[in-house]
Amino acid sequence: MEFMVTSIRTFIGAKNYDISRNFYLDLGFKEVKIDPKMSYFSIGDFGFYLQDYYVKKWIENLMVFLEVDTVEDHLIKVKELHLDSKYKGVRVSEIHHNDWGKEFFVHDPSGVLWHIGEFAQSKN
Repeated sequence: MEFMVTSIRTFIGAKNYDISRNFYLDLGFKEVKIDPKMSYFSIGDFGFYLQDYYVKKWIENLMVFLEVDTVEDHLIKVKELHLDSKYKGVRVSEIHHNDWGKEFFVHDPSGVLWHIGEFAQSKN
């Protein structure tokens, strides 16, 4: 059976929903409020649901990979936002080089780990 898929979206919880909402807005996502305890955040055609729901073990083990075109440019833009000084618990790493490409990491205010990366070009 072949499915005609148009989207895949994850759900992310928040320790403090309003702080997390502001963090993602500052990061450049657009918000569509679904109800008082859930919003859809997107950049272009891609997005996720943020919910006012927190389970420590779940959130602290949740990872999301965001593929970008130029990881260096995105790291510069993220660092210019000074999110790590504006939001408690937010951390932004330097770029890590891997066999598959390169990435940097952002921990959101609840502890969700974002991998922001760029895949290496194939040499075929």
